[in-house]
Amino acid sequence: MNKFLIILLVILIILIVLIFTGKKSVHHEITINASPEKVWGVLTDMNAYDEWNPTMKLIKGEVKVGNKVTYEFTQDAGNSYEVPIKVKEILPNKLLNQSGGTPLFLTYNHKYILEKQDDVTKVIINEDYNGIGVNFWNPEPVEKAYRRLNIALKERVENL
Repeated sequence: MNKFLIILLVILIILIVLIFTGKKSVHHEITINASPEKVWGVLTDMNAYDEWNPTMKLIKGEVKVGNKVTYEFTQDAGNSYEVPIKVKEILPNKLLNQSGGTPLFLTYNHKYILEKQDDVTKVIINEDYNGIGVNFWNPEPVEKAYRRLNIALKERVENL
């Protein structure tokens, strides 16, 4: 085997390892003193996001299953960027699942999960990442942004 083929094989093996080891996730949950219906109403009223949501702003599209939408995502002050997303699944008062990214490099699967617990609702934001780029990326700022989002959601719902 010549040197070129050996180098090519080694690069291919490294890429395959990076693809399969590139997995991370962020997770934040909060309990809101309200019904899932009330939480869902605030969470899915994209037109009111400017009034309370410091993290996400819908800038293009309609949040319906199968649609592609674009959000402006703000990690922290002065660090915003556009995020294209496909709406995968909507279960009213329970789940909003969206995904996007660049296949093999970095993909994300984002879920808002609402769970009724007696007289309160647990809201879980979970986002799973896969791909080569995940190995070289720190998701901590995203997790902090989702924490801010959940806290703002709680304040908005409980003060309506």
